[in-house]
Amino acid sequence: NEAAFGSPAEADIVVALRAKGIECVSLVADRDGAILGHILFSPVTLVGHDGHERMGLGPMAVLPGEQRKGIGSALVREGLTQCKHLGAQAIVVVGHPRYYPRFGFAPASRYGIRCEYDVPEDVFMIAELQRGALRAATGLVRYDAAFGVGQP
Repeated sequence: NEAAFGSPAEADIVVALRAKGIECVSLVADRDGAILGHILFSPVTLVGHDGHERMGLGPMAVLPGEQRKGIGSALVREGLTQCKHLGAQAIVVVGHPRYYPRFGFAPASRYGIRCEYDVPEDVFMIAELQRGALRAATGLVRYDAAFGVGQP
């Protein structure tokens, strides 16, 4: 995470979530025991819509020298599959608007869903894992407080 992002902020999020014992989907890509990439999915809350399983994708990191080789895509696909098997109904991500749509993500604003963080509408996206999961599910998505680690 540090090598991919150039700072410890994303790694600190992973450590904080693990320390809290929050159930996450955490996957690594490796070659001969060397970690090339990592992806994390953790629970998020859609305010006012309890009882629906939603996860947030992130952070996702691939070593700079290993990027653009399909490692990130493989991590996203496998992570989405595992989240679906665990009963997650939808996944949100704050990410590149030209990267994530290939995995079924669309701007969350189309569903009346917004992010607690001040990010452009096109970078806050959502993917439905179970048909109908986003029907009448408008509101504000909140991440775990661990995502504020290192924030002022």
